[in-house]
Amino acid sequence: MTDDLLARIAAALERMAPAPMPAPDFGAEAFAWHTDLDRLEPVRRVSRVDIGLLIGVNRSRDTLLENTRYFAAGLPANNALLWGARGMGKSSLVKAVHAAIRAEGHDLKIVELSREDLPSVSRLLAHLRAAAPLRFILFCDDLSFSHDDQHYKSLKAVLDGGIEGRPDNVLFYATSNRRHLMPRDMIENERSSAINPSEAVEEKVSLSDRFGLWLGFHPCTQDDYLDMIRGYCAAHGVSIPEDRLWAEAIEWQATRGGRSGRVAWQFFCDLAAREGIRI
Repeated sequence: MTDDLLARIAAALERMAPAPMPAPDFGAEAFAWHTDLDRLEPVRRVSRVDIGLLIGVNRSRDTLLENTRYFAAGLPANNALLWGARGMGKSSLVKAVHAAIRAEGHDLKIVELSREDLPSVSRLLAHLRAAAPLRFILFCDDLSFSHDDQHYKSLKAVLDGGIEGRPDNVLFYATSNRRHLMPRDMIENERSSAINPSEAVEEKVSLSDRFGLWLGFHPCTQDDYLDMIRGYCAAHGVSIPEDRLWAEAIEWQATRGGRSGRVAWQFFCDLAAREGIRI
């Protein structure tokens, strides 16, 4: 066998089984996990709002802030599930709390993990465990599972950690529109068709039970909705008469069929554009 042929075989084998990626550079404050080559991509600018602009979620804000502060200080802390109404600032709160804790002087990192990448979570946890004493919030936005989805089994590796246990330097925060993460019809089908209905449902419902904190987000009141808009106006220097703001904001939410933090921000963006103000 010629040397040229041997070299080509060696090159082909390297392409099929590439060398392990070098250890990530944890100089950034935020990262996104990518399963291609198992890499942590630094996020140079995190899209977030100031924690003071999150209106109507005071109890959830204070609870999550305190829990995160404990974790950043090396004390025991709970995984958290932020669930409830759409557009009420669940993911915004996670990112705002991370920024607030960093502003207090803690070098806390945040890593975004997509639901589709949950099967790779054991490899991600190995990277983060090796980075101790650095501490990480592992963040999964819009977490839910369909009736035939098996990804929920991978979630247990994050919440319970298997035989190794969850790394002491990793805390898991997730957001979801569902309190129990599974659709109700899936749970009912399991209950009606299983030999032992309670055991069939238990594994799926118990996912939520593995979160130490359940923080509920409910539709906002009209006063909260208007206060959100006033806060955005004050923060970005948009001046508008109160009667005009009230009338236009109420009309905007009526055309959207509801009100939320997201609807308030969308109205403010439209208002700022009409006023010629960059944000």
